[in-house]
Amino acid sequence: MADPLHNEFPAGSLEDKDLRHLLHPTTNLKLHHQVGPVIHDRAEGVYMWDTRGNQYIEGMSGLWCTALGYGEEELVRVAAEHMRKLSYSQLFGSKSNEPSILLAEKLKQMAPFDAGRVFFGSSGSDANDTQIKLMWYYNNVVGRPEKKKIISRKKGYHGVTVAAGSLTGLPAFHAHFDLPLDRVLHTDCPFYYREAEEGESEADFVDRIVGNLEALIEREGAETIAAFIAEPIMGAGGVIVPPDGYFDKVQALLKKHDILFIDDEVICGFGRTGQPFGAQTMNLAPDTMSVAKAVSSAYLPLSAVLIPEWMYEPMIEPSGQVGNFGHGFTYSGHPVCAAVALRALELMEERDLFAHAARVGEEFQARLHALADHPLVGNTRGRGLIGAVELVADKASKQPFEASQAVGYNAMRFCEENGLIVRALGDSLALCPPLIITSDQVDEVFTKMTRALDQTQAWLGR
Repeated sequence: MADPLHNEFPAGSLEDKDLRHLLHPTTNLKLHHQVGPVIHDRAEGVYMWDTRGNQYIEGMSGLWCTALGYGEEELVRVAAEHMRKLSYSQLFGSKSNEPSILLAEKLKQMAPFDAGRVFFGSSGSDANDTQIKLMWYYNNVVGRPEKKKIISRKKGYHGVTVAAGSLTGLPAFHAHFDLPLDRVLHTDCPFYYREAEEGESEADFVDRIVGNLEALIEREGAETIAAFIAEPIMGAGGVIVPPDGYFDKVQALLKKHDILFIDDEVICGFGRTGQPFGAQTMNLAPDTMSVAKAVSSAYLPLSAVLIPEWMYEPMIEPSGQVGNFGHGFTYSGHPVCAAVALRALELMEERDLFAHAARVGEEFQARLHALADHPLVGNTRGRGLIGAVELVADKASKQPFEASQAVGYNAMRFCEENGLIVRALGDSLALCPPLIITSDQVDEVFTKMTRALDQTQAWLGR
């Protein structure tokens, strides 16, 4: 019997050790053992190099996160300074540290709603786990113990921990993991290109799926539903931009039924969509918010949950009754992470990076939508410096390729061969470059992507 873990890389090489020792997250493990890893070695600005010396332009900001690009010396300086001064401190038991206090203050000032308190974690997943726990805690202490369900959306991505993974609406993140939890409900994805019925206008599509959401609320009982969670623009689900009017009608419905709105800004936050937050781009008025990724430009892990003061105040007395507010992480408010995140946000302001990203984003979107003319491209979508192209077998009918053809994966590999990092989300190729990208570098991204699409078309022809 063949060894499924056998590989052809030289014994003792990094590739060999990777294949023998690592369990890779969010990876096709079978395919990984067939082709092996691409091992990144160094990076600077918007470019990255692998251990074989190949250079890539970073079209994905790592995982939607390195807003300031790579090798930012000011963040290196701050990290080193705070490692020497206070390498670790915690927030348990009334302890605190200056970077966490100042970062919380800064995030409240920046927030697109009236934020009252900031809770720190390490990842978007733990932030959205925290959102669920705070919703449950809040409703318990205000005397609504039945109001616990959370509505998410199909194709939404909110993390991978047990609770956040339940919010995620992508089948691969549920399969074999016994998810989702039974307190999580999923409603329609606002993806007009794929989900609209034949002949249905965007306005009719919005009315239908919002009607489905209202039917779900009425069927479950609004008195049992605590919150609705949404990304302003869906990221890992395929960079899906809701049609005009969708969020206006959803928010009116939530208000009518006393259901809170959790804004997941983990991908959209801090300039990605052309505004400081996706909420501003999509005209949202959330009750709470999750941030991570670009908050520290991913130089160190940090996430935050922002809640209003009216939600915090009822938690104070009950915590005294039981002797503790029993939620928190070892790395909540890590002083080095907080200091780096604070300086990252300051650099964004000092360099007017959001305005730069909005200007370059216009060029980015123009080049992105020009790809709609390519024979393989059925749909282009995005805002600011985030976008995707969807590859189809037939443009007129929107017929997708068979999954077994792995067209998106192979197109991604052709992009890599041309020195461009993208992410294949099924047969959609996602782009999310660092906010520091220049006009010339945007041209480089789309020149390389066009070449890769041509190669994909030729490969399919063969």
